[in-house]
Amino acid sequence: MNSKSVYKMSSTADETGGGRPQKTGGKDHKKPTAEALRGAIQLGIGYTVGNMTSKPDRDVLMQDFYVVESVFLPSEGSNLTPAHHYPDFRFKNYAPLAFRYFRELFGIKPDDYLYSICKEPLIELSNPGASSSWFYLTSDDEFIIKTVQHKEAEFLQKLLPGYYMNLNQNPRTLLPKFYGLYCIQCGGVNIRLVVMNNVLPRSLKMHYKYDLKGSTYKRRASRKERAKPSPTFKDLDFQEMHEGLYFDADTYNALMKTLQRDCRVLESFKIMDYSLLLGIHVLDRKKMRGRGGIGDSKRQGGQKVLYSTARESIQGDGKVAEFLPDTDDDTLGGIPAKHKDEKLLIFLGIIDILQSYRFIKKVEHSWKALVHDGDTVSVHRPNFYADRFLKFMGTTVFKKIHPLRGASSRKKKNSIQCRSASQEVLSTVKEESQDERRAQSLENLDDTETCSSQKPDVIPSSTRLNPAISAATISSASSLDDVRLEPQTDSENRDDRRTSSSTLAMEDSTFPASNSQASTPESGLDVYL
Repeated sequence: MNSKSVYKMSSTADETGGGRPQKTGGKDHKKPTAEALRGAIQLGIGYTVGNMTSKPDRDVLMQDFYVVESVFLPSEGSNLTPAHHYPDFRFKNYAPLAFRYFRELFGIKPDDYLYSICKEPLIELSNPGASSSWFYLTSDDEFIIKTVQHKEAEFLQKLLPGYYMNLNQNPRTLLPKFYGLYCIQCGGVNIRLVVMNNVLPRSLKMHYKYDLKGSTYKRRASRKERAKPSPTFKDLDFQEMHEGLYFDADTYNALMKTLQRDCRVLESFKIMDYSLLLGIHVLDRKKMRGRGGIGDSKRQGGQKVLYSTARESIQGDGKVAEFLPDTDDDTLGGIPAKHKDEKLLIFLGIIDILQSYRFIKKVEHSWKALVHDGDTVSVHRPNFYADRFLKFMGTTVFKKIHPLRGASSRKKKNSIQCRSASQEVLSTVKEESQDERRAQSLENLDDTETCSSQKPDVIPSSTRLNPAISAATISSASSLDDVRLEPQTDSENRDDRRTSSSTLAMEDSTFPASNSQASTPESGLDVYL
């Protein structure tokens, strides 16, 4: 293979360059046309990734993150490179073994990767941001190719070891998934490219698009942007157009947990000025059943990239939500949400993470802080930026649907009510039994005045109540050997009177036959125990 590997980024050809093609020499070179650039991208990726398949798999080593492979592809071709009808160019492949590992981690096979990028022409997208980057989309909606500046490419290469560690710990993330870093040298200019996952599927219409940072200083879409068919709005626009997007409790918690984890990772790398790209599709099932668009057949045939959809990125422990049938056909991995009476599908991802808090950013923040409130500008310290970003997302943009009051604890309350009801029933039964006993005693006392010889078992007079109770007590004590007679107070005597009268009434009702046999008309008072 006509290529060479170096362990540091080239200082001769790579010192200049940016998002737009930059000249490297003093000669007047022609810039490559848009068609030539797209062709060079496809040809260079196809050649370098194809050659990687012949290399054996092995563990990624630290020096692999700094390897740069370079190959020259003349238009007439060579023994190792194919001929083409584009201008001569040199193609560089950064950290090829490391990026091959990243692609394998996300389940991207080399054939699928090459098929997506090289099979059909790339689609150029407009750039709503302040950067001068170019964006290209593969025809199957899977990958975005973005041009980056020299400093951004260099920063990404330094970031790769930590990025590798983070992906090993948790592949489910809203951070960009990087699949390749390349550089094209053509016509005296350097064009650096990064291949990433596509956040917003083109086959599903995005009724609203937002680029959110959590800041308010000049965070409103320009008139030029608003005039576009599909504008990208900003933070102040969101506050005016939406009152927040509502999710169920589990989805909200999973989303915020993922954002918190990703922001802490970015903070550890001193990264700031990143954004949340948010796409909102308003569900209309009639239109969705009959919808059509470029790339539909690819997505319906099966998703190539793992953890690439918004729903997969926030679901933990490998559990993909199953609340909607036909996931790939109908929702394309969007997250269900609500806004007022509208049902929505949300697509989101963190973008523009290649901005570190370097000296130039510190100067930019200091200058803006003099003109405006320093806490509202987008450029800020990484820790403050992350906290402000999370607060804005968790309170203004994303909100939790709270269940009806008492609905979650209805079962618990019912059990408490049942318990208290049973206690009330038991206490009522006790009170009723005590009232019955007292009523029976009072009836016995009241009936003594109307007693006749036909009812010999009823105490006839209250004046003879004490001798009758004493006789009943003595008779009961005589049948039990362990009963002791003790002096009683007046209050105790009154209690004994009620108890004895109740005992007499119960015994009378228990043995009615013996009472009727033993009673005679001549007896004035008979007590039966």
